[in-house]
Amino acid sequence: MCWTPFLLVFIAAFSDEVIVGNMAVAIDQAVLALPPVVIVGSGPVGIRVAQELLRLDPLLHLVIYGDEPWEPYNRVRLTQMLAGHSSWADIFQSLQLPTTGSIECRYNCAVVAIDRHEKTVTDLLGRQQPYSRLILAVGSRPHVPDIPGRALHNVFTFRNMSDLNGLLARRIGSRRTVVVGGGLLGLEAAHALQRSHTAVFIIQHSDRLMGRQLDDHAAAMMCAEVESLGIKVYLNSGVQSILGERLVEGVRLRDGSVLDCDTVVFCTGIKPNVELARGAGLRVGRGIRVDDLLQTSNPAIYAVGECTEHNNQIYGLVAPGLEQASVAAHNIVGQHAFYRGSTAVARLKVVGTALLSIGTVVEEEIPSHYRTAVYQNDEKGYYRKLVMVGGRLQGAIAIGEWPQHQRVQEGVVHHRRLWPWQLMRFKRSGELWTEQQSQDVRQWPANAIVCNCTGVSRGVLSAAVTGGCTTVEMLVQCTGASTVCGGCKPRLAEMLGESAVPIKNRAGNLLMGASLLAMLMAFITLFVKPIPFVTTVQQGWHISDLWSVTFSKQVTGFTLLGMTVLALLLSLRKRIKKFSFIDFGYWRALHSVLGALLLMLLILHTGLRMGDNLNFLLMFCFVAIALVGAVVGMVSALERGGASIALGRWRRYSGWIHLGLFWPLPVLLGFHILSSYYF
Repeated sequence: MCWTPFLLVFIAAFSDEVIVGNMAVAIDQAVLALPPVVIVGSGPVGIRVAQELLRLDPLLHLVIYGDEPWEPYNRVRLTQMLAGHSSWADIFQSLQLPTTGSIECRYNCAVVAIDRHEKTVTDLLGRQQPYSRLILAVGSRPHVPDIPGRALHNVFTFRNMSDLNGLLARRIGSRRTVVVGGGLLGLEAAHALQRSHTAVFIIQHSDRLMGRQLDDHAAAMMCAEVESLGIKVYLNSGVQSILGERLVEGVRLRDGSVLDCDTVVFCTGIKPNVELARGAGLRVGRGIRVDDLLQTSNPAIYAVGECTEHNNQIYGLVAPGLEQASVAAHNIVGQHAFYRGSTAVARLKVVGTALLSIGTVVEEEIPSHYRTAVYQNDEKGYYRKLVMVGGRLQGAIAIGEWPQHQRVQEGVVHHRRLWPWQLMRFKRSGELWTEQQSQDVRQWPANAIVCNCTGVSRGVLSAAVTGGCTTVEMLVQCTGASTVCGGCKPRLAEMLGESAVPIKNRAGNLLMGASLLAMLMAFITLFVKPIPFVTTVQQGWHISDLWSVTFSKQVTGFTLLGMTVLALLLSLRKRIKKFSFIDFGYWRALHSVLGALLLMLLILHTGLRMGDNLNFLLMFCFVAIALVGAVVGMVSALERGGASIALGRWRRYSGWIHLGLFWPLPVLLGFHILSSYYF
């Protein structure tokens, strides 16, 4: 709840000094008198909360506690530092705090207790700090199995800066190192520890590496890649005990065999730090339990990052914690936001090999009704797998470079639909989109057309952006792009670096209904047997008179001609800019309705008879135009947001076919009228 409006009313009611001229000063003084927002945790997620809070409210007063003696650092880069690929500056520079606001940083000062009734925290020195809101970003600690010998010297975990310093010092003296755990961190640590010509062994308890991110085939490829680097991998194994008197001398495996080594590194998962929250009486499970606002069981206390449990889910990656930080910050300043969970994404170089794993991918988690599609190129070392349900992306795996990985990732997060032609392309080439479709529109050639309706190129749009257009609306007004059907509006948003915006498809339901009706009428005309003529001699009108009586045929025929001309005139709305009244969506829907009515009238004119010779060609041309037009209408009606980009190519091609089929029609129609009156 945002307290600023109520504070303003309170000050106005009880202070004679508050007037328009000095109201801001009085409010600022009152705000500073309130307890600060306290953040416990100086890791990437805790610092992100601080950054977001100060971005939303630059005058906010913050107090940040950290239990490490270091300034905030990026622990994601620790493996790169261990491998010698990053410098100390790289680790620290990404977590700089803003200069706005009032910030007190209390590093190397752990918080040991929370009094949620008095709304205070107590630190290691015994000082009490009041808070208005409290954010717990206390992270997690390494999970170390209860194995005999784990307290010996030269047994390490790899989680924080102290662990890094210990491993950097030990790496030079170690000759045989055992890494326990074949997950992301274990593989990276093993690769980094090889730098000093150390023999490295990986012990993995399950039957594959990276069991949470890879399926059997991808894991086998990764295992082969790891062993090609000289790292020996033991699968379906485990450490029974660590051998030695004071120093590590070896490990005994579960099968009883002994592996000589002088160093052991545990990379066996994490355990959320819940002790502080439990001591305060907050609800905890495996992690600190939070709701969609990231609030704990106490509304004044929030929790974010690896310490949290949201909907029975704990995320062991940084990215979900950063999402949570943004949501919590918005709620703390009164701008409501909701956290709906995160899609686990692993996109990194593992032992030098590009890897992507996102969403539901491993066999144990894939329900039976899910479908998969696989592309494999052994020569290039590519393996790509898509997981779908109902035609929508649920997960993806990729071993090896994949230029389209960003779009695939977006597709999984938003469960984008994949069309049959995309899956055919994927199985054939490993790509879901053509080269032009997969690129950012800003990377297209200058003469590439972005708006097919008005012919506006990427070069024209780039010039408009350089000239000062900063919104989609300004681009539309300046260049005329997206002034017809609006299908290219997501591309205009890409030009500005924005996310694709949904398209408001006016009259979309009417367009879809009319297109389906037109398709049905076309199939009836092509495949239903002709309606027989009446053979009775009884007097009275019968429906067959429409195509057997000359006058009736003339009426239906000339009505068909007039409605065809009208349909042609309606199509000019897209070609002639002066026809700008009424939204294009309604014109397009009316054009489709007219097409369906034309087919109904054609049935009444012919009795479902296709005719012979030129008449057959005329009928076939007429029905083909309507059938392709129905496809164009349905594709146009389906376009929404990002989907419009995927469907745009199909709509464009079918539109050209629809237009191309029209050109023989006037000639064939002229011959038909001439032959009817001549004979």
